[in-house]
Amino acid sequence: MVTTTIENNYWETFALKDEDIEFLYNHLLELETPLTSQELVNALVEERIERQKKIIEKQRTSGGDLYQPKNSFSLNQKIIFPALQWSHGEVIGIRPGENPDLADFQVIQVEFGNGLKREFAANIENHILNQPPKITDESDQFDQESVLEQYSDDLTDILEEDLATNPDFVRIAGRWFPRAILVDTNVGHLNLAEAVLDEAGGGPLTTNTLLEQIELAPEVNPKLVEFSLDLALQEDTRFDEVGPAGDVLWFLRRLEPADVLEPPVHLRYTPIEYDRSLISGDMLDLEQMLSDELSPVTASYRHMDDGEVKLIYPHCRSGTLPLSASVRHLFPTAYEAPRIRFMLVDGDTGEEFPGWVVREKRYVHGLAEWYQKHGVMPGSIIRLRKGNKPGQVVISTDSRRPSREWIRTVLVGSDGGIVFAMLKQVVSGTVDERMAIAIPDEEALDEVWLKNQKHQIPFENLVVNTVRELAKLNPQSHVHATELYAAVNVVRRSPPGPILALLASKPWFSLVGDLHFRLSEPDSGN
Repeated sequence: MVTTTIENNYWETFALKDEDIEFLYNHLLELETPLTSQELVNALVEERIERQKKIIEKQRTSGGDLYQPKNSFSLNQKIIFPALQWSHGEVIGIRPGENPDLADFQVIQVEFGNGLKREFAANIENHILNQPPKITDESDQFDQESVLEQYSDDLTDILEEDLATNPDFVRIAGRWFPRAILVDTNVGHLNLAEAVLDEAGGGPLTTNTLLEQIELAPEVNPKLVEFSLDLALQEDTRFDEVGPAGDVLWFLRRLEPADVLEPPVHLRYTPIEYDRSLISGDMLDLEQMLSDELSPVTASYRHMDDGEVKLIYPHCRSGTLPLSASVRHLFPTAYEAPRIRFMLVDGDTGEEFPGWVVREKRYVHGLAEWYQKHGVMPGSIIRLRKGNKPGQVVISTDSRRPSREWIRTVLVGSDGGIVFAMLKQVVSGTVDERMAIAIPDEEALDEVWLKNQKHQIPFENLVVNTVRELAKLNPQSHVHATELYAAVNVVRRSPPGPILALLASKPWFSLVGDLHFRLSEPDSGN
């Protein structure tokens, strides 16, 4: 056996070639089943390895005949010796062999390129070297499992980028198929699909459920028919594919909640420029702990089966949850669908109700009634865990007997001004004391938000005014960065970063320890 290998950087420099595209196309045609990118990569790596082995074997055996002891040789004949690292030599002499234990055989003398001369047996029928040489799989470069373990993600990215621009391939819900052999669908089929979904309240319905009503090409491979209808629905703006990864579910876009199609007013964020290099290590730790969905992900989070969210006002008012780095793994995701419909489960009652993951804007919609039922307020701690069924998320809060407690309370004046006061409010669940804020008049505060959408005051002024208000509630006139973050978000959506950068850079904010700050009134007269 001869061990050979391919270039060490073969997979690092991988690029799709025409023969790869042809192989993938024919592979899909042969199976008549749409495949995921990973499944295509698996097949392509196996094909590439076999193809490369053949190339290497051809290269090794060119320029001469393979030495096998059973063959006869002639003077000046070029010979290749697989057992000698595929060395090349030329026959320079032939003589009869002398061994009473063997039948008549010959001995050939061979000269190699380096001048070395050696003798070899010929005309011997039974010899181990008569077996055709094979390339072994001892190299990691030839081991499919090893290649996929090291390079699967990179190869998948390359494949997807290439196929996405190839008009001969189509992709739906993460699966690929050749466009040319798809079953034709027409407007009538799509109108009927719309009617079926409309009758079902918009959906979600599986493709097979729709096909039961549409009866599209019953004599054709069912998987091909299903994929064909999926493509037609995907290319029609009336329909949304809302299933989690691995499932295809359809919904009528016009019947989706408005706050799923567009972010609610309170979640709309106008990016604020700031210098992240100003933020200290302690501040970065706080930013990670707050896990705002708008914050850049600068650290990894352990993917646990449960997690918690401390609500800020924009999510509380919108009936949403942040799809932040610390908890997003608990929610279903998708290959392509921007919106995913799934089921939430009340951890106390087991009641199921629909929710929506809005991937691009990073929030989960559908909790308004649940928040109201459980007395959720800004600062409430929401607990999440994976449900018993795939895609389910169990949501709960630590309920307790309602009690009146001193809570920061937002009061809206007749002129739209915001005042913070410490007042006794009813609290019926566990809250984060630094983030808990009572909002007695949400409609009045809504008017403030609408006004700010049209005429925003400078962000720095807003932060200074908020620090000034919060400082009145503390005997030492200190304000913790967490309190400030929660309070600023009562009137304007902002991640922690811009707030922390201001605290770190402006001289009128004095750090008094443990991320508590005191305001020294700036000369600008804010």
